[in-house]
Amino acid sequence: MSVERTTAAGGMETSYGFKRVGEGEKQSLVNDVFHKVANRYDLMNDLMSGGLHRLWKDAMVTWLNPPKRAGWKVLDVAGGTGDIAFRIVDASHGNAHATVLDINGSMLAVGRDRAQKKGLSGNTDFVEANAEELPFADATFDAYTIAFGIRNVPRIDVALSEAFRVLRPGGRFLCLEFSEVEMPLLDKAYEAWSFNAIPKIGKMVTGDGEPYAYLVESIAKFPNQQNFAAMISRAGFDRVSFRNYSGGIAALHSGWKL
Repeated sequence: MSVERTTAAGGMETSYGFKRVGEGEKQSLVNDVFHKVANRYDLMNDLMSGGLHRLWKDAMVTWLNPPKRAGWKVLDVAGGTGDIAFRIVDASHGNAHATVLDINGSMLAVGRDRAQKKGLSGNTDFVEANAEELPFADATFDAYTIAFGIRNVPRIDVALSEAFRVLRPGGRFLCLEFSEVEMPLLDKAYEAWSFNAIPKIGKMVTGDGEPYAYLVESIAKFPNQQNFAAMISRAGFDRVSFRNYSGGIAALHSGWKL
């Protein structure tokens, strides 16, 4: 399937999967998707990645390398269920504090419940807000993380600018996202699996394949590694780099506020 990705110049703000929508329409459509999949979020990512998302998330936290000292603060955006936040707290030996921000209340409800069951309520708080309008003062956090969420933000450039604003000097930005497969043959196999199998399996498991169809299409529209790196640099970050996982099925981008 030949699909034109958006570039560093933009386009995701009016792209709801392969459908073109008007300015301001995308957010409510995306919200509906995540209300539907909130209780099956891990299953959703298992379907999208063949279970590899768990290893990629572990690699993300390893590269972040949170310090084992009190007072270090991370903002995890679009991380409502706490998947990344809990890993970061564990990696810090219980010293880090993670603020989990998500625009979707259903996702946050899952995260709060999980934090309580894990005994991590003291290390985490959950905030319902928009990544494009973070309700925090400048230079509040030591790190900003976002995993499999940036492509669902309508105005990615605005979200990146907000990330830069709330980070302290010396702060770290890390974004894990599905990206462009760069290995011959793997790209065709992954495309066939994504478009033919995932929506059907999603419908069998949850009764609704439409959210999974959107998520697959949004991956195909997201800027490739180089274009997204250019967007991060344009937001003000230095030492921007990325690492591909599984041939580029996912990519982890890093930047620093220096």
